[in-house]
Amino acid sequence: PAKYFDTKTTEPISFYLSGLEELLAWQPNSNDEFNVSAVPLAKRQPPLQSRRPRTLVCHDMRGGYLEDRFIQGSATRNPYVFYHWRYIDIFVYFSHHTVTIPPVVWTNAAHRNSVPVLGTFITEWTDGEKLCEAFLAGGEEAFGAVAEQLARIAQHYRFDGWLVNIENTLSAAAVRNLPLFLRELTARVHSAVPGGLVIWYDSVLKNGILKWQNELNDENRMFFDACDGLFTNYNWKEEQLERTQRLAGPRQSDVYVGVDVFARGDVVGGGFDTDKSLRLIRQYGLSAAIFAPGWVYEHLGKENFLQNENRFWGSLAEYLPTHSICTLPLTTSFSLGTGTSTFLDGKDEESGPWYDLSAQDIQPLYPEQQGTLSTSCCLQDAWCGGSSLQLQGTIPPGEERVAVR
Repeated sequence: PAKYFDTKTTEPISFYLSGLEELLAWQPNSNDEFNVSAVPLAKRQPPLQSRRPRTLVCHDMRGGYLEDRFIQGSATRNPYVFYHWRYIDIFVYFSHHTVTIPPVVWTNAAHRNSVPVLGTFITEWTDGEKLCEAFLAGGEEAFGAVAEQLARIAQHYRFDGWLVNIENTLSAAAVRNLPLFLRELTARVHSAVPGGLVIWYDSVLKNGILKWQNELNDENRMFFDACDGLFTNYNWKEEQLERTQRLAGPRQSDVYVGVDVFARGDVVGGGFDTDKSLRLIRQYGLSAAIFAPGWVYEHLGKENFLQNENRFWGSLAEYLPTHSICTLPLTTSFSLGTGTSTFLDGKDEESGPWYDLSAQDIQPLYPEQQGTLSTSCCLQDAWCGGSSLQLQGTIPPGEERVAVR
């Protein structure tokens, strides 16, 4: 079937669900076994729920399901890869399809690096109003069935929960049931997925009007109270951060303040000035949601992508608390999951470009500068996979040990 296999190559692909009917009809079947993550979520230190600001990355690139849809990899030259996992706590795969199931290659890579992955449940525009009216205004049985299916999907494909994004107006009946739906979904996800999460996007208000608030306030607090977190819109000002901190109280790390790296609208920072946003957000002890960091790849191009990527994340490093893996045994060859050749035991086994995030290995920190040594990815030579870790600089006399985090 075309949903499960690419029509040109017949290779298995990841897929999404369109509309309420397809969501309610979903059942696991033998065609989608390729989409089940094979990598358990590695244990991390400190735990995700520790009382410190978190960093969420929301991946949005050209509608999603590009070369990353190929479950067994592809011969893609110079693809987009993400490898700064130590800096982030949650990864969201975003698209404008009703039910975005994260491509399994992303789940495998993130889990190996101890980062949970969320899919996206989104409704938009007039069609979104109709969909919400059908399942929210329909009462407990209707919204309970949607919550159950979403929890089952996360459990089956072994990712970690949902970003819920209702971007359309709601009737009085629908908005009245929305907090109940969020509570039901959150409870079901917690039960089905160890460590599962449900995060609400700042969109509709308690009266059903679609109006982005760019903060936590009394108009949207009822939805925040019903789930694990709030992802705010991007056009905030500092006084809104202050109000959000005050209202969130002990749950301030559950508020993920949106930062659009493309700097669309009236925003603080963006691009290589994204650190300006992060600096303010952290001053108020809030978490951050970095939206579309693929800007580095889309805006600056494929040439020098790895250098630009390290520069971008290096500019934010001061504001990104890191975590480490505490699952043993720990082994890695530092492969990025892409390369110009495939290496085995230090030998070039097969020349030619390849891309497979499932083959990405555990990644270290890649600080832009680290004392007298800098670290980077080397695609020209490797022991295993497609890349190796390259150290450049000077080791001071007498310092035989070099710490690589």
